[in-house]
Amino acid sequence: MATEKNRQGVVLFVVSEAIFFLMLIMAYVFYHRSHGNGAQAAQVLDPLRTGAFSVALLASSLTLWRAERRVRSGHPAGAWLAATFALGAIFLVGQVREYLGLVHRDVTISRDLFGTTFFTLTGFHGLHVAAGLVVIAILCGLALARRGAFVDTGIEAASVYWHFVDGVWVVIFAVVYLWGRMA
Repeated sequence: MATEKNRQGVVLFVVSEAIFFLMLIMAYVFYHRSHGNGAQAAQVLDPLRTGAFSVALLASSLTLWRAERRVRSGHPAGAWLAATFALGAIFLVGQVREYLGLVHRDVTISRDLFGTTFFTLTGFHGLHVAAGLVVIAILCGLALARRGAFVDTGIEAASVYWHFVDGVWVVIFAVVYLWGRMA
Protein backbone atom coordinates (compact mmCIF):
# COMPACT_ATOMS: atom_id res chain seq x y z
CA MET A 1 0.00 0.00 0.00
CA ALA A 2 2.78 2.46 0.90
CA THR A 3 4.60 1.63 -2.33
CA GLU A 4 1.50 2.46 -4.39
CA LYS A 5 1.05 5.79 -2.59
CA ASN A 6 4.73 6.61 -3.14
CA ARG A 7 4.39 5.80 -6.81
CA GLN A 8 1.21 7.88 -7.18
CA GLY A 9 2.84 10.82 -5.44
CA VAL A 10 5.87 10.68 -7.71
CA VAL A 11 3.68 10.33 -10.81
CA LEU A 12 1.74 13.47 -9.83
CA PHE A 13 5.01 15.30 -9.19
CA VAL A 14 6.37 14.15 -12.55
CA VAL A 15 3.24 15.40 -14.33
CA SER A 16 3.70 18.86 -12.80
CA GLU A 17 7.38 18.84 -13.74
CA ALA A 18 6.55 17.72 -17.28
CA ILE A 19 4.37 20.81 -17.68
CA PHE A 20 7.19 23.02 -16.40
CA PHE A 21 9.72 21.42 -18.74
CA LEU A 22 7.29 21.79 -21.63
CA MET A 23 7.08 25.53 -20.92
CA LEU A 24 10.89 25.83 -20.77
CA ILE A 25 11.28 23.94 -24.05
CA MET A 26 8.63 26.09 -25.69
CA ALA A 27 10.43 29.23 -24.48
CA TYR A 28 13.70 27.94 -25.92
CA VAL A 29 12.07 27.17 -29.27
CA PHE A 30 10.25 30.52 -29.38
CA TYR A 31 13.38 32.53 -28.65
CA HIS A 32 15.51 30.39 -30.94
CA ARG A 33 13.11 31.13 -33.79
CA SER A 34 13.34 34.86 -33.09
CA HIS A 35 17.06 34.69 -33.99
CA GLY A 36 18.06 37.25 -31.44
CA ASN A 37 21.52 38.74 -31.57
CA GLY A 38 24.19 36.64 -29.94
CA ALA A 39 25.19 33.02 -29.83
CA GLN A 40 23.29 30.28 -31.60
CA ALA A 41 23.25 26.58 -30.73
CA ALA A 42 24.92 25.53 -33.98
CA GLN A 43 27.82 27.89 -33.29
CA VAL A 44 28.62 27.04 -29.69
CA LEU A 45 27.34 23.55 -28.87
CA ASP A 46 29.04 20.24 -29.66
CA PRO A 47 26.38 17.53 -30.04
CA LEU A 48 28.97 14.74 -30.28
CA ARG A 49 30.64 15.62 -26.99
CA THR A 50 27.30 16.18 -25.28
CA GLY A 51 26.03 12.97 -26.87
CA ALA A 52 28.87 11.07 -25.22
CA PHE A 53 27.89 12.08 -21.68
CA SER A 54 24.23 11.74 -22.62
CA VAL A 55 24.88 8.05 -23.27
CA ALA A 56 25.93 7.74 -19.62
CA LEU A 57 22.63 9.26 -18.48
CA LEU A 58 20.60 6.96 -20.71
CA ALA A 59 22.63 3.95 -19.56
CA SER A 60 21.77 4.92 -15.99
CA SER A 61 18.12 4.17 -16.76
CA LEU A 62 19.16 0.64 -17.69
CA THR A 63 21.15 0.15 -14.49
CA LEU A 64 18.28 1.50 -12.39
CA TRP A 65 15.89 -0.84 -14.18
CA ARG A 66 18.27 -3.72 -13.31
CA ALA A 67 18.32 -2.57 -9.67
CA GLU A 68 14.53 -2.51 -9.62
CA ARG A 69 14.38 -6.05 -11.03
CA ARG A 70 16.88 -7.27 -8.43
CA VAL A 71 14.79 -5.80 -5.61
CA ARG A 72 11.60 -7.36 -6.98
CA SER A 73 13.25 -10.76 -7.06
CA GLY A 74 14.43 -10.39 -3.47
CA HIS A 75 18.11 -9.82 -4.24
CA PRO A 76 20.41 -6.96 -3.22
CA ALA A 77 20.53 -4.03 -5.63
CA GLY A 78 23.40 -1.98 -4.17
CA ALA A 79 25.80 -2.57 -7.05
CA TRP A 80 23.23 -1.57 -9.68
CA LEU A 81 22.29 1.52 -7.68
CA ALA A 82 25.98 2.46 -7.38
CA ALA A 83 26.36 2.05 -11.15
CA THR A 84 23.30 4.26 -11.68
CA PHE A 85 24.81 6.91 -9.42
CA ALA A 86 28.16 6.77 -11.23
CA LEU A 87 26.57 7.11 -14.67
CA GLY A 88 24.37 10.00 -13.53
CA ALA A 89 27.43 11.71 -12.02
CA ILE A 90 29.32 11.30 -15.32
CA PHE A 91 26.47 13.13 -17.03
CA LEU A 92 26.56 15.99 -14.51
CA VAL A 93 30.34 16.34 -14.76
CA GLY A 94 29.97 16.50 -18.55
CA GLN A 95 27.32 19.19 -18.24
CA VAL A 96 29.47 21.23 -15.85
CA ARG A 97 32.43 20.95 -18.23
CA GLU A 98 30.23 22.10 -21.09
CA TYR A 99 29.05 25.08 -19.02
CA LEU A 100 32.63 26.03 -18.15
CA GLY A 101 33.60 25.89 -21.83
CA LEU A 102 30.65 28.08 -22.78
CA VAL A 103 31.41 30.63 -20.07
CA HIS A 104 35.04 30.68 -21.24
CA ARG A 105 33.67 31.55 -24.72
CA ASP A 106 31.56 34.32 -23.13
CA VAL A 107 28.27 32.46 -23.53
CA THR A 108 26.46 33.13 -20.25
CA ILE A 109 22.93 33.16 -18.87
CA SER A 110 22.86 36.98 -18.94
CA ARG A 111 24.54 37.54 -22.30
CA ASP A 112 21.66 36.95 -24.74
CA LEU A 113 18.45 35.01 -25.34
CA PHE A 114 20.28 31.85 -26.31
CA GLY A 115 22.31 31.85 -23.11
CA THR A 116 19.29 32.63 -20.98
CA THR A 117 17.08 29.90 -22.42
CA PHE A 118 19.87 27.33 -22.79
CA PHE A 119 21.22 27.65 -19.25
CA THR A 120 17.74 27.83 -17.73
CA LEU A 121 16.50 24.73 -19.55
CA THR A 122 19.61 22.58 -19.17
CA GLY A 123 20.35 23.89 -15.68
CA PHE A 124 16.86 23.03 -14.48
CA HIS A 125 17.35 19.56 -15.90
CA GLY A 126 20.76 19.29 -14.24
CA LEU A 127 19.16 20.24 -10.93
CA HIS A 128 16.71 17.37 -11.39
CA VAL A 129 19.57 14.97 -12.13
CA ALA A 130 21.38 16.15 -8.98
CA ALA A 131 18.24 15.65 -6.86
CA GLY A 132 17.81 12.18 -8.34
CA LEU A 133 21.42 11.36 -7.52
CA VAL A 134 20.84 12.30 -3.89
CA VAL A 135 17.88 9.90 -3.74
CA ILE A 136 19.84 7.15 -5.52
CA ALA A 137 22.78 7.63 -3.14
CA ILE A 138 20.44 7.28 -0.16
CA LEU A 139 18.87 4.14 -1.65
CA CYS A 140 22.32 2.74 -2.40
CA GLY A 141 23.41 3.38 1.19
CA LEU A 142 20.27 1.68 2.49
CA ALA A 143 20.80 -1.26 0.15
CA LEU A 144 24.41 -1.67 1.24
CA ALA A 145 23.32 -1.43 4.90
CA ARG A 146 20.82 -4.20 4.12
CA ARG A 147 17.74 -2.10 4.85
CA GLY A 148 15.77 -3.88 2.16
CA ALA A 149 12.30 -2.71 3.15
CA PHE A 150 13.28 0.93 2.68
CA VAL A 151 14.91 0.18 -0.66
CA ASP A 152 11.85 -1.78 -1.83
CA THR A 153 9.49 1.11 -1.19
CA GLY A 154 11.82 3.82 -2.42
CA ILE A 155 13.25 2.31 -5.57
CA GLU A 156 9.97 2.14 -7.44
CA ALA A 157 9.18 5.81 -6.80
CA ALA A 158 12.78 6.85 -7.57
CA SER A 159 12.64 4.83 -10.78
CA VAL A 160 9.58 6.72 -12.06
CA TYR A 161 11.35 10.01 -11.39
CA TRP A 162 14.70 8.93 -12.87
CA HIS A 163 13.21 7.56 -16.09
CA PHE A 164 11.25 10.81 -16.47
CA VAL A 165 14.44 12.86 -16.05
CA ASP A 166 16.18 10.71 -18.66
CA GLY A 167 13.23 11.00 -21.05
CA VAL A 168 13.20 14.78 -20.66
CA TRP A 169 16.89 14.85 -21.57
CA VAL A 170 16.17 12.98 -24.82
CA VAL A 171 13.71 15.75 -25.77
CA ILE A 172 16.09 18.53 -24.65
CA PHE A 173 18.99 16.99 -26.56
CA ALA A 174 16.87 16.62 -29.70
CA VAL A 175 15.55 20.19 -29.53
CA VAL A 176 18.64 22.05 -28.36
CA TYR A 177 21.54 20.09 -29.83
CA LEU A 178 20.08 18.53 -32.98
CA TRP A 179 17.21 20.77 -34.08
CA GLY A 180 19.34 23.78 -33.14
CA ARG A 181 21.85 22.75 -35.79
CA MET A 182 19.22 22.30 -38.48
CA ALA A 183 17.12 25.40 -37.84
